[in-house]
Amino acid sequence: MSAPISQSPTQVVSVPQEVTGQPRRVVVGRVTWRDTFAALRYRNYRLFFVGQLVSLIGSWMHNTAQGWLVYQLTGSKVLLGTVAAVGSLPMLLLSMWGGSVADRHPKRVVICCTQIAMMLLAFAFAALVWSGKVQPWHILVLAALDGAAMAFDMPARQAFMVEITARDDLMNAVSLNSSIVNGARVIGPAVAGFLMANVGMTLCFVLNGISYFAVIAGLLMMRLPKFVPPPQPASAGRHILDGFAYAAAHRRLRALFLLLGVVGIFGWSYSVLLPAYATDILGVSESGYGALLSANGLGALLGALTVATFGSRMQPRLLILGGLWTFSAMLLLLAFVRWLPLVLLCLAVGGWGLLLYFATTNTLIQTSVSDAMRGRVMGIWGLVFGGMVPIGGLESGVLSQAVGVPWTITVGAAVCAGAGLVAWWQGRSQPGPSLNPRP
Repeated sequence: MSAPISQSPTQVVSVPQEVTGQPRRVVVGRVTWRDTFAALRYRNYRLFFVGQLVSLIGSWMHNTAQGWLVYQLTGSKVLLGTVAAVGSLPMLLLSMWGGSVADRHPKRVVICCTQIAMMLLAFAFAALVWSGKVQPWHILVLAALDGAAMAFDMPARQAFMVEITARDDLMNAVSLNSSIVNGARVIGPAVAGFLMANVGMTLCFVLNGISYFAVIAGLLMMRLPKFVPPPQPASAGRHILDGFAYAAAHRRLRALFLLLGVVGIFGWSYSVLLPAYATDILGVSESGYGALLSANGLGALLGALTVATFGSRMQPRLLILGGLWTFSAMLLLLAFVRWLPLVLLCLAVGGWGLLLYFATTNTLIQTSVSDAMRGRVMGIWGLVFGGMVPIGGLESGVLSQAVGVPWTITVGAAVCAGAGLVAWWQGRSQPGPSLNPRP
């Protein structure tokens, strides 16, 4: 772990950690810009931040072009959901194995291997599109392989945070990581929309492949302490089961993962329908579709920065449920509006609310577990989210084919709002740590 280059003037107090019993830092006093970017004091995290930003811009360019390509090739809303499902299904099957690998091996090595694999897949996709012979089954196979790499990448990358910052700044690091993802959502789709309209979509996939060099270079430049292998488990299966037992023993983790699953099925799946929404409902071109994704990403970026700045000062319950209800309200409004500026506003505010929910949930989970279990618990995160997104993608695709995109979005908004209401009621009626445990 690299040493901080400066000392933050922010005052802190120590309070017990709600689940682990270990102390954690709570920020007090006035808010400054140093609070928002505290994790950037660490050299290793800065390398990670820059590399991930470049790589994720490429990934969002790829995702934008891929969704547009699928709908242009087939005109099928069901296939849009199927591609999303196939890309996420490996998370359901392999993420716990990926979490176990992250807890037993150097996380930097694991991440480098997965990034190289995804880079090669991006170049393969570019070659198929350039040849003009790309078929839907090619997209499905490459999406499945990319999802398999992600099943190992995500738990290791999430658990890597504590090694490149410090436990005191982990919440800030996790929130800034969300800001990277969503900053890329602002830039990537806009660039992809411009390239598709003026140059062609092949370049989107080529640039995605090239972007992986940035994150790989950043990982290789880091100065990390020597890896000390943990005691080898009796078996990989037992190691994975220990992670499940650990999460099952804590009611807060169970509640967070259950709510995450519901949002993954009925909330996040709205993004699968955006190509059809842009084409059939709004009648916009590639540039307009890119603008929809960018507006959503801009709101999400602001949501992540909100958590990075104020997450240590506000009740997690307020951020989680307030964010989820804001997202649900914007999703419901989105189902009925047709004026493009208002649609962009709904997507921006909805993205802000959704990231308040996601970033706070991710942070609560990461700061509530021991270092030895972090990879496996984040594997459960991938299992729940990765498992629910394929179901949600298929649900939204089939339902929209039957009743239309607006009604599908309406159903998702109502279910997410209802799930938030149930979580709020349970938090009030049950004693002890839940979505908002107090130290």
